[in-house]
Amino acid sequence: MSDLTRSASQSALSVAEAAERLRGGDLVGFPTETVYGLAADATSCDAVAKIFALKGRPATNPLIVHVSDIATARRYAADWPAAAETLANAFWPGPLTIVLPKANSIPSIVTAGGATVGLRVPAHPVALELLKAFDGPLAAPSANRSNHVSPTTAAHVREEFGAAVAVLDGGPCSVGIESTVVDLSGKGWRVLRPGGITAEAIAKVLNSTMDVAAAGATDILRSPGQLEVHYAPRTPAFRFEAHERLGIDLVDAVVLEPTLDPSTYARNLYARLRMLDTQGLRAIYIELPPDTAAWRAIRDRLMRATRPMPK
Repeated sequence: MSDLTRSASQSALSVAEAAERLRGGDLVGFPTETVYGLAADATSCDAVAKIFALKGRPATNPLIVHVSDIATARRYAADWPAAAETLANAFWPGPLTIVLPKANSIPSIVTAGGATVGLRVPAHPVALELLKAFDGPLAAPSANRSNHVSPTTAAHVREEFGAAVAVLDGGPCSVGIESTVVDLSGKGWRVLRPGGITAEAIAKVLNSTMDVAAAGATDILRSPGQLEVHYAPRTPAFRFEAHERLGIDLVDAVVLEPTLDPSTYARNLYARLRMLDTQGLRAIYIELPPDTAAWRAIRDRLMRATRPMPK
């Protein structure tokens, strides 16, 4: 651990200090509106390698690159089609990642060896201040161990990594689940990962329907959030539809129901799962919300975080 990292665990981290650490090749936890990210200089192979090592993340799972504005995003894409400009103007800053052919300045370690990169301008004032102070692109997956529940507070990041990572505290995340990822690297467009911005909203802005085969077949992941198991608590977690609730054994277990509106449920989901993970439960049972556009991203996270309920 560097002297800078040791000192960060003893006092609050400022934006200027965080930017200095990143320029020195260190990792920094930082807030976005979606979840807390684990940031590194996206142009440094050595710095990005630290993300994969600390998280235990497979090298085949690409990272999203965060930038401060649209003009900066253009510099790190080899092609910037009209659809990218339209979506960026409509939804940035915000929880939308746009996948495009990557510029040569983005090393292949960031993109899992692929020819595309996911770019995003986050809608969090602290994140934007950090990006402007750093004055470059930041590769940043969620600041947690690979496949574990994503962090939505600075305390969650410290629970994951202790003093190994300096954390810039920006308060609780307002969205609470990861960004929507839309792929524009082919002729059409498709959503690779659902999030707070729905496919319907994207279709309306682009005035075109989603093409599920837009980018063609590939063995290389173009986006994070596509692994079968992800976002999972350490306590065994099982999903069920509403009609399957009868017969659940609640001894040393708990049931989560979709009683809140989608945005409130999403904002609190990961914090609730982390809290339940501390209670020594035998199991967590989660009722799946309705299969509608408003709940689609939440259902996606729950399907990856849980197993089918035993019959």
